[in-house]
Amino acid sequence: MPLIPEEPQIHESAQGPRATPASGRTAPTPRPVPGPRPAAPSRPGRPGPMRPTPPTQRTPRDTAKPGPTSPIAPAAAAKPQIQLIPASAGGALDAAEEAVDLLLDSGRAPEDVLVITTGAQHPWAEHELSFGEASYWAQHDAGDDVFYTDAAVASRAASRSVVVVAVNGGPASAAAAVLPLAHSRAGALLIVCGDPQQINSVLGAGV
Repeated sequence: MPLIPEEPQIHESAQGPRATPASGRTAPTPRPVPGPRPAAPSRPGRPGPMRPTPPTQRTPRDTAKPGPTSPIAPAAAAKPQIQLIPASAGGALDAAEEAVDLLLDSGRAPEDVLVITTGAQHPWAEHELSFGEASYWAQHDAGDDVFYTDAAVASRAASRSVVVVAVNGGPASAAAAVLPLAHSRAGALLIVCGDPQQINSVLGAGV
């Protein structure tokens, strides 16, 4: 009786392509072909390494400028403003009186105002001088009211914020002498009442 060869038993571990090679090595994974690979493109949404450099460059530039560009020396004392009120010699004193009234109505203190005449004295000055020069100048020194004086003695008067000059006659030399003096005595404002041509010729040359 012929022998039937035994069919080889097939083990489950030998099925399929999962069988490991006899050498025990894992199956080689396919490797990419070596060659020049293009550089990976930079992502547009991600900040690059050069982004942090601008702040570091700006810091020394900002601190380098110290800033002492403000005015170093205080400005020199401002000259008083000059206001001209045209008036005739006969109306200069009235114009000066109106100017004083406007100053007081606008809030200027009476002790801030000095009035100088070149011709006839102001009635107040005439009245006060009738009691003697000592009493007259004592009121000037008290400095609590408007003071009226004459061009001949105006150099004795102290400076005040506002000086009003009435060019109400007198010699031409009186106006020429008193206007520069009044300008030096005025702290903020010089008001001159009189003939504009005469006043401008004096102020233009002597002030």
